[in-house]
Amino acid sequence: MTPAEQSLKAAEICRLAPVVPVIVVEDLGHARKLAEALVAGGLPALEVTLRTPVALDAIRAMAEVAGGVVGAGTLLTPADVKAAKAAGAKFGVSPGATDRIIDACSEWDLPLLPGAATATEIMLLLEKGFTVQKFFPAEQAGGAPYLKSIGSPIPQVKFCPTGGISLKNARDYLGLANILCVGGSWVAPKEALGAGDWAKVTQLAAEARALRG
Repeated sequence: MTPAEQSLKAAEICRLAPVVPVIVVEDLGHARKLAEALVAGGLPALEVTLRTPVALDAIRAMAEVAGGVVGAGTLLTPADVKAAKAAGAKFGVSPGATDRIIDACSEWDLPLLPGAATATEIMLLLEKGFTVQKFFPAEQAGGAPYLKSIGSPIPQVKFCPTGGISLKNARDYLGLANILCVGGSWVAPKEALGAGDWAKVTQLAAEARALRG
């Protein structure tokens, strides 16, 4: 799968909903119910970060939820890519981008949403064929004003900004022409997961879904 083909698939996934939940699963018992709650609220694309020992098993569990499209975040090595694909991930997300990660995603046919934070990084990824990219860390790297500015000289690239985004500022990003969706963790708060309050998660997902028609 070429970078251009990966970006076509990434765009398709990003357009499923205005928000992609960025999920940290610490208790495997939460995985399936969390996915069901988010999908019920209208957020089918789910990014499970590979930051905990149970992350890959969580991807396996979530991949069985009807209507969900589960991806793996925090891809740092080719081994991460291979393991994510084997666990059932339908897409991958990386905080930055290296040739080894890009090559691994091509080899394993895993659509990659590669991270970029500067004009040079964005241009280098565009040269490789990535027209859909993750902008990270969004708020710290210039936020919505930066992305609005970068849209003039580089209109070919669309983004999923992640990092510091909440219900309060998500619309600032979603109103821009070069934004397909945003990534955020606020729809799956630790407090709700710990309490097993899946109704709360569904409510937060529905609010996020309503950010864009």
